[in-house]
Amino acid sequence: MDGIEGASNPMMEEMQANGTGGVDGSPLTSTSRRKNRPIVSGEPLDIEAYAGLYTGRTKIKRLMFIANHCDNPGMQLEALRMAYDEIKRGENTHLYREVVQKIDGRLGPNYAMDAAWCSTIERKAEQRKEKLESELNAYRTNLIKESIRMGYNDFGDFYYAHGALGDAFKSYVRTRDYCTTSKHIIQMCLNAILVSIEMVQFSNVTSYVSKAEQTPEALDPPTVAKLCCAAGLAHLEAKKYKLAARKFLEVGPELGNSYSEVIAPQDVATYGGLCALASFDRTELKNKVIDNINFRDFLELVPEVRELINDFYSSHYASCLEYLGNLKSNLMLDIHLYDHVETLYDQIRNKALIQYTLPFVSVDMRMMADAFKTSVVGLEKELEALITDNQIQARIDSHNKILYARHADQRNATFQRVLQTGNEFDQEVRAMLLRSSLLKYDYNIRALRKH
Repeated sequence: MDGIEGASNPMMEEMQANGTGGVDGSPLTSTSRRKNRPIVSGEPLDIEAYAGLYTGRTKIKRLMFIANHCDNPGMQLEALRMAYDEIKRGENTHLYREVVQKIDGRLGPNYAMDAAWCSTIERKAEQRKEKLESELNAYRTNLIKESIRMGYNDFGDFYYAHGALGDAFKSYVRTRDYCTTSKHIIQMCLNAILVSIEMVQFSNVTSYVSKAEQTPEALDPPTVAKLCCAAGLAHLEAKKYKLAARKFLEVGPELGNSYSEVIAPQDVATYGGLCALASFDRTELKNKVIDNINFRDFLELVPEVRELINDFYSSHYASCLEYLGNLKSNLMLDIHLYDHVETLYDQIRNKALIQYTLPFVSVDMRMMADAFKTSVVGLEKELEALITDNQIQARIDSHNKILYARHADQRNATFQRVLQTGNEFDQEVRAMLLRSSLLKYDYNIRALRKH
């Protein structure tokens, strides 16, 4: 590898062989690992620990997602067993039947269809629904707004518990006409957001986040953190990774475990960190992620994400890519990140390739391939794509396997900027003279008077 002046540099070659290059080549000292490995790691997913991060319907849906997408039969059955146990603590007979069908007798008689339980739950549900309807009708007759609001809210909770998400959403939204305080509006928005996330209708999520933000006087720090999480998930689903990263980075430590029915603090670190790596430039990565005190607390929960961010910023690409490789299998089991892992990984890798080549006039592609854990042929194809997209200004010597940077002619560029500045100055002076002449001869006023 050659430096900017073209002279060989043994120290730089050693850095390159170790997967470093470009700026900030000093080695990064890894902080001590915790004894308890994070949920997202290169190790097999600890389903029990993972499920323990969540509550309610999202816990069940995440377990079922793992069962549907995991190749390990043991993990599949463990996820289904935990989902079965969790459902039986609730009232959702539809999910219960779905899980029993997926288990298909593989867990023994204790996890077979319990028809008596389903009948009991459904009979109680009918009785509960009749009671709620009679109460709501009474409230409507008496025209008590607060009682009507609570009646619709109870209906929303009832439908949500039984898996009728569409009816739950309608009931929660109907409370809006009977809200008398800002806190009531915030509660309505949070309920609508929760159901919309479950229904994967993220346009509604964005809408109700905006509605909630229009009543800032009722927003306490935990609620603000929840709204940032919801907005981040909506942007992530829309593949607006930079906006998603910004929202996750705004989540305050007040979140804690208060939003476990939607997201865990570990998810905030993982989603925010990966989206930031894929979309932020170096300055933003330093200022908004690495130096972000609040987000640092979230990153401590997932050391792998913290380390890969630091490795990327310090140009330790081999280590960064190794962390990403170890994380990938478990990230593919995440219900929100599953569809975005490949895209995010491609963007992060492309940014690493670009950042690696920036400071140098020429790069030995053999050493670069070794740093990125790939073949020279594979690296050449990646670089060709980036050059074609005009993301790297360079040309490839395929015979000698060297990448030569095409640096702009600084002398010519300076002359062009000077000429452009002169032309802009000339146009501005002429415009000023014209305006002063118009004012001097009272041209505008006389033209108006004629009309």
